Amino acid sequence: MIESIKNLLVHAGASWVVWILFTLSILSIAVMLDRARVFWGQRDDVGELVKSLNRLLGRRDVDGARKRLDESPSAAAVVAAAGLAQWEEGAASVEEAMAVATGLQRARLERRLLFLGTVGNNAPFIGLLGTVIGVVGAFEALGSSSMTGGAGAQLAPERVMSTIAEALVATAVGLVVAIPAVAIFNYFQGLLSSVLNDAETLGHVVLTHVGGGTARGSASATGPLTAAADVSGPASAREE
Repeated sequence: MIESIKNLLVHAGASWVVWILFTLSILSIAVMLDRARVFWGQRDDVGELVKSLNRLLGRRDVDGARKRLDESPSAAAVVAAAGLAQWEEGAASVEEAMAVATGLQRARLERRLLFLGTVGNNAPFIGLLGTVIGVVGAFEALGSSSMTGGAGAQLAPERVMSTIAEALVATAVGLVVAIPAVAIFNYFQGLLSSVLNDAETLGHVVLTHVGGGTARGSASATGPLTAAADVSGPASAREE
């Protein structure tokens, strides 16, 4: 069985491994460009967004806050907007809505990043496989030349070294594919952490103001007199 596997590897050679690595490199570049488009397309000044949201919600202008968040392309704004959509339901509903939105945004931003990580971790091993196959072929050629004897046996070491040198190309290609994939994967992971931190910051801004009063243009229109008249009645959904 081992002899059959050896003959199969020697016959196949290591060139197919290099072609696999080239294919993985092309796919990795495509994923990098796609993720760069997604991450860079949702950049925004979150610090300014926090100030605007604090100012608007401080005035109980929920509609204005929603409009401001809709103008932002950032994932953090999407999370905060999901919380504002549940403003009238209380802090617990707002927090749950933002948790769901955060999970959806994380999944959207992490899409295909796992492929980059997998390529970065495994491309060197794929290249090493090609090198091992080449070394097996080199020693097979050395054994065949030694058995035939004559001038072929004298040239065998040079032929073996040349074959091994060619086989090492597979390992080099594997490293060339893996290093950028790992570097870009780590870069995007850093961007993802930053986006999620921004979403958490905006979420805390919303939770700071929710429940602190009624929204402009809704329950606040009833005024303090209506609220006083309802003291003896059942608690409103807002107070719950």
